[in-house]
Amino acid sequence: MRAEELQPFVYAYGLSRRKLKILRRFAGNSSVVDTLSCDKLPAGSTLAVWGGTPVPEECPKDVGIVRLEDGFLRSVGLGADLTKPASWVFDKTGIYFDATRPSDLEQLLGTTPFTPDLIMRARNLVDRIVAGNVTKYNVGKGGWKPPVGQNVILVPGQVESDASIRFGAMGVNTNMGLLRAVKEANPSSYVVYKTHPDVLAGLRARGKHEERAPEWCNELVTDIAMGELLQQVDEVHTLTSLAGFEALLRGKKVTCYGRPFYAGWGLTSDKLPVVRRNRTLTLEELVAGALILYPTYISLITGTRITPEQALEELSGVSGQSGMRLPLWRSMFRIILRRVVGVR
Repeated sequence: MRAEELQPFVYAYGLSRRKLKILRRFAGNSSVVDTLSCDKLPAGSTLAVWGGTPVPEECPKDVGIVRLEDGFLRSVGLGADLTKPASWVFDKTGIYFDATRPSDLEQLLGTTPFTPDLIMRARNLVDRIVAGNVTKYNVGKGGWKPPVGQNVILVPGQVESDASIRFGAMGVNTNMGLLRAVKEANPSSYVVYKTHPDVLAGLRARGKHEERAPEWCNELVTDIAMGELLQQVDEVHTLTSLAGFEALLRGKKVTCYGRPFYAGWGLTSDKLPVVRRNRTLTLEELVAGALILYPTYISLITGTRITPEQALEELSGVSGQSGMRLPLWRSMFRIILRRVVGVR
């Protein structure tokens, strides 16, 4: 669903004050009510929760659940840095990272009759994303060069405690398990491992035995912009990382060891099948669903509802102005976050 489809009153459960403030931005004319319990909600009301947060058992059966998450074009800066998001998704069926059950996005991708105009719009969006080197967070620096004459495989690190791994990686489910499997299956390829930016920033915990990454890759990269990196590799092998989707936008071969939202539609090589996804999509159809129809976008400048094209323009502009350098105040704020929130 889109944020504009919310009921006049939305009850928020378990959201931080910061997320409540963001929800009120996205909810528009709907009133957001913070609630500590769910047993006395009005019949037919809407309860908003973050991601995979369990719904309390006392919640009435006739209350509609809407799950909130970051969209796929998010910000210039990390979510763990508490930077303001340009997009959120509102899902009343499930949530896109939980492959154990359907979601609004999965249903959109599985049933939508994509019109020629929508396909053209998606194609133009892909071209602009690739030309602008735009990714979800738009962080990192440049300067990396691939080896000449070798097949280069990128393995993007993930935060192992994230719900996308818990609900989407049913076999291999650690960074080092993935990296080892990729190197053993592709001994003649040049395997590059990229540390997750939240881990690099010290905001999230390293994966199990992640310090051993050099044993299973040819090169370890850290603060390299994902957009630039994706342009120069041949393949991406991942558990559930959004980097796989971003690689598809750039025409790269993608192998999934988990079940991310973009797997199972005929565009990726999948180690784990998703039996519910029995439709073959084009890249433009996948993009139309994931970037145009599914998320809600709010301007980082005006706070008003905008299109994905306008969000992309804002993100490209802010990214260019910042020069991808971390300001001093953000560095100090990270220290505070690590002490107050902790490294998870």
